[in-house]
Amino acid sequence: MDNDYLAADHQLPSSTTPPLHLLIIFFFLAAAAGTKILIKRKTSNSSTQQLPPGPWKLPIIGNLHQLLGAQPPHRRLMDLARKHGPLMHLQLGETSNVVVSSPELAKEILKTHDLNFANRPLYPVARILSYDARDMAFAPYGDYFRHIRKVTSEELLGRRRVKSLRPVMEAEIADLVTALRNSKSYQGVVVNLCRMLDALGNTLICRVAFGKMTPKQQEAFLPLKEEMVKAYGGFGLGNFFPSSKLIRLLSGTERAATKLHKEMDAMLESIVGEHMATRKARSDDLLDVLLNLMEEEEKNQELGFSITIVEIKAIILDVILSGSDTSTGTVAWVMSELMRHPRVMEKAQGEVRQTFDAKGMPIDEAGIEELNYLKAVVKETFRLRPITPLLVPRECREAVVVGGYQIPEKTRVMVNSLAIGQDSRYWTDPEKFSPERFVDLPEIDHRGTCFEFLPFGAGRRMCPGMTFGSTVIELLLANLLYHFDWQLPDGIEPRDVDMSEKFGLALRKEHDLHLIPIPYYP
Repeated sequence: MDNDYLAADHQLPSSTTPPLHLLIIFFFLAAAAGTKILIKRKTSNSSTQQLPPGPWKLPIIGNLHQLLGAQPPHRRLMDLARKHGPLMHLQLGETSNVVVSSPELAKEILKTHDLNFANRPLYPVARILSYDARDMAFAPYGDYFRHIRKVTSEELLGRRRVKSLRPVMEAEIADLVTALRNSKSYQGVVVNLCRMLDALGNTLICRVAFGKMTPKQQEAFLPLKEEMVKAYGGFGLGNFFPSSKLIRLLSGTERAATKLHKEMDAMLESIVGEHMATRKARSDDLLDVLLNLMEEEEKNQELGFSITIVEIKAIILDVILSGSDTSTGTVAWVMSELMRHPRVMEKAQGEVRQTFDAKGMPIDEAGIEELNYLKAVVKETFRLRPITPLLVPRECREAVVVGGYQIPEKTRVMVNSLAIGQDSRYWTDPEKFSPERFVDLPEIDHRGTCFEFLPFGAGRRMCPGMTFGSTVIELLLANLLYHFDWQLPDGIEPRDVDMSEKFGLALRKEHDLHLIPIPYYP
């Protein structure tokens, strides 16, 4: 799980990007409504020779047209970087952007100059939905960010808290296994595994955040959550022309975001009010943890600030939006790769069953720590199919030189973790799925210290939910591989498994994975 996933709104057009004719319409609108855009461009380009190289640009819209098409943005950017270099400049409307596609330059941005790139760009839709940047994902770097980072890392998503939440994870996954084992409709017939994983992810994150929700509450809450995911992951031309009130007005995204925010805020007010009226003094769900912190004056003094209801709503919404699709989305990619590579499936499944059959006990934390090959499978999937292929953009706080080029103040910097994970200077046969590479290189991990492998980012803005997400992924995969043999539907060969991508808040499969689960009885 990653707060970074919330920033797709600030990244690039998704696979649902408007067609070129719509972009041309906005081109003329921009020309009619914003001659000052051209004036700004002309007066600010005196140092363009110092900028990193990049592809050719059109007036007004810059490089936006080069990101259109069926290919998702992270792959288009990877192709462009091969032509223009690992530090590449793009002009997207009014906004100046730099794309980083090498481990060396990523280290400069995320470590050497981490403090200078510790801000996030904030555009109207995200400002509206995030309670004016009171959440973890978009809060500007400073005292407030450091405080809520500490709260998130230590009180909500740290190792101690994740360990206390493990029984909840195990219970929800056990329900999925039981349903697959016992329901006649699932025995020997094709199931939509992606849809089942999505349902599990929604139920799990709601239970972790709020405790037990009634079916009626979930029925009301989940559609709003899905709408917020779409809003954050959508394409808003107003983001790229912030000075043009006409474009922002005509895009309609801010009006829609305001309406959605009001509906979600009313829902959260109801849930928070119910918790405050009925909760126990101590509870394991994350909302109660935050309410306890709000009431503990001594703890607030230690943290250096007081948590209010507004911060609680912003932070809990962060957790829900960034945690519901990311872990289970990664599991869908892992299962797809395993079905494409029967040798790897046999080896991973054999390790899981040998470990837990020998123990003669349920799948537990100690046993999962012994699953070195399964962990390598997950790492290799992170490398080839990172759930956030473009790490959340950073924003340059002061002009700085990186890689010999000038990065102006307010420039957005995107790190292409997919391109870095397929850099042939560091990875042999980079497009090949081979978990053995991580068995041979166990020192390469995803904790932000190996800059050739950055699925969770690095530095001050590194994902605070890494431990939570990794725990869910490993526990869920161990159960799926232990309890079931998995078969492809009739007529589908391993090479036919579809691996096309859908860019959005998280990188999802374009087409759902359909499999036949065959229960395993040791």
